[in-house]
Amino acid sequence: MSNFPQAHPTTETPLRIAAIRFLNPAPLMWDFEHEPARSALANRYQIEWMMPAACAERLALPPNAPGAADIGLVPVAALATTPGLLMIPGCAIAATRSVRSILLVHRANRPISGIHTVAADTSSRASLAYTQIMFRKWWTPETKPEVEFVQHFPDLDPMLDIADAAILIGDPALYALEERQNREERTGEQLIYHDLAEEWIALTGLPWVSAVWAIRETSLASCTRSLEEITADFTASRDNGLANIEQLVIEWSARMPIPANTIRTYLTSNIVYKLDEECLKGLRKFYELAAETKVLPPYSF
Repeated sequence: MSNFPQAHPTTETPLRIAAIRFLNPAPLMWDFEHEPARSALANRYQIEWMMPAACAERLALPPNAPGAADIGLVPVAALATTPGLLMIPGCAIAATRSVRSILLVHRANRPISGIHTVAADTSSRASLAYTQIMFRKWWTPETKPEVEFVQHFPDLDPMLDIADAAILIGDPALYALEERQNREERTGEQLIYHDLAEEWIALTGLPWVSAVWAIRETSLASCTRSLEEITADFTASRDNGLANIEQLVIEWSARMPIPANTIRTYLTSNIVYKLDEECLKGLRKFYELAAETKVLPPYSF
């Protein structure tokens, strides 16, 4: 008997999913993009692809507004700022070691304690919040003014033209690491690349959790499917994605100028896709410190 969801005729409006078109969520999206599950899931869900911050924006829109979403892979910071969202258990974009795709980059001649301004990738919400926490709690001397963060399109050189450091996330961060040696040879300038997940783990001893699936409570209440059934769809997609990493490596190697082995390592070693108890502890610590440092309003789950 097949473990895949079976298609059933339905007149119910599909739940609208705001999904991220980056490499890191690729295993989570496997069933939504590949048969035999894709056709069945298309009866239940309608997917639109966008950048991470936009996922949170779509869930913050009024439910009947153009572009509004019912479910999104949202930066964890959004749960503290968007009322009426419920975390879908089981899946995450997380890390228990270096994550590779979330970077703070600055010039070698300026230590992290001497950074005054940071240009933040406009796609970032969670990474921005994590970085603000680390500066306010650990990295900024008491005698130094608070670091200023400015939003900027993810392009490293222009970011460093206007700020002391830059935050890059997702595919732009992966590209920046691949281009690191070429840039140094081209410019003669040495940069320091901090893996922000690695920094967080070293400071707290807990995982870095970047994004989770969330659903509007009103959308859940108005649809015929239970949270358990929706969770089963998303965890099955994740599990099937993790079982098909080699196919994902083939697909994404054709889309990105990154070596296949780098993509494989990234999907199997850098990113953690299961929202387990340890990740939940890390997430609770994030919300605790975000409230303590006044980066986000108080939030608990």
